[in-house]
Amino acid sequence: MSEKITVETSIDAPIEKIWKYWNEPEHIKNWCNASSDWWVPTASNDLQVGGKFNTRMEASDGSFGFDFGGVYTIVTPYEEIEYNMSDGRNVSIKFIKVDNGYKIIESFDPENQNPPEMQKNGWQSILENFKKYITEQK
Repeated sequence: MSEKITVETSIDAPIEKIWKYWNEPEHIKNWCNASSDWWVPTASNDLQVGGKFNTRMEASDGSFGFDFGGVYTIVTPYEEIEYNMSDGRNVSIKFIKVDNGYKIIESFDPENQNPPEMQKNGWQSILENFKKYITEQK
């Protein structure tokens, strides 16, 4: 398997808010897209070891859509989430305290359909969309 791809961002917000917005389906639907021409009509999340999640991602014009899902292998509240996607690839997310909030570091096994740089850019865009969404919420 190829080397993991890592994306990260820092957010000036309390960890309780970050955790809630990262994990609750009503929030996931508002930020889990890489660009404005995509949206999330449905999201479900059973945040516990062995629990499943699924996020339906669709192009706004209806031309394409897919389910992004997996099963949790590690859930340490406010610190770490790890899961295996339905295709077997592993994802690890760490929430690390820094001076002005928290750093989110997400590492994942790449798939082999798209170039690694494209995958990194897509995941980074979603992470930046999360940061924008949480920052705008009061």
